[in-house]
Parts: sequence; structure tokens; C-alpha cells
Amino acid sequence: MELETEVDGWPQGAWEALAQRAAQAAASAEPALANPRLEASILFTSDAEVHELNKGWREKDKPTNVLSFPMLERDELLALPADGPPVLLGDIALAHETCAREAGEKNATLEEHATHLVIHGLLHLAGLDHEISTQDAEEMEALEVKALAQLGIADPYGDR
Repeated sequence: MELETEVDGWPQGAWEALAQRAAQAAASAEPALANPRLEASILFTSDAEVHELNKGWREKDKPTNVLSFPMLERDELLALPADGPPVLLGDIALAHETCAREAGEKNATLEEHATHLVIHGLLHLAGLDHEISTQDAEEMEALEVKALAQLGIADPYGDR
């Protein structure tokens, strides 16, 4: 997967490399993300920017930790042949202040939590959704935990 990463409003760090490692781990856990044609953009930005995106696109007047904007339906992604021109999987935006606060609440580093949220966002772009049913939530969480384990990051849900 080819990533375009933009960092605006986050502390200095290796955010682009973090996003690339997270994408590789997500693709290892969820084979649909391993298609070499896929492209995605990841924006590391402020709560204010994510608040505006959330309000404009989801009609939710608040910031959130991560937003995902898929460009493909799950069945389209699964049917996508490996050969051909690049295909935009979608866009992800992470809100710095919310991510930092949540990391502190979870006793995790900002890098660990951001890695988790990039993986979470990519799984949403792959058509997975934890809000549909308990079974869907468990499937998505298991894939997140599997991807994070590959990177040496502990289960963020603490129940495995």
C-alpha cells in the first residue's frame, strides 16, 4: 500500500514511518489491505481540524480520535485484482489532542496509540465496522490486536 502522509499540529516525530509500519502490520493482519494497487492518505492534525471534518461529513459537532473516509465498498476491495493502476482506498485523519489524552488515559505512548488508530482507520477503510454488531466489533478488535502484536504493542483492549 502506498501512503501519503501529512503532519500538521503534531509534535516532531517519525509519524510517516509510524504510519508505514502500521499499514504493513494492518495488511499482514487483513489480507484485503495487502493489494499493491492501494493508496491511502493519512493526516495527523489537530482536534479543531478533525472537529470540522466530523461536523461537515458526519454531522457530529465534536472532535474524535480518528476519522476514516473509505472510497471503496468491501466487496469492491475484495474483488480488486492485484494488477492495474493505483486505486484510492481512502483517507484517515487523526486528532492530536484527543489521541494524546487517550494515550495518557491508557498508559500508552502517543506513538503506540497513534499506531493503533492508524490500524483501526485502515481496517475501516477495508470495510470493517465495529458498530454493526458485537461479532463485527470482536472481529475488528482481533485484527487490531494481531497487527499491533506484530509491532510489539500490547493489546489496547486489555482483554486478550
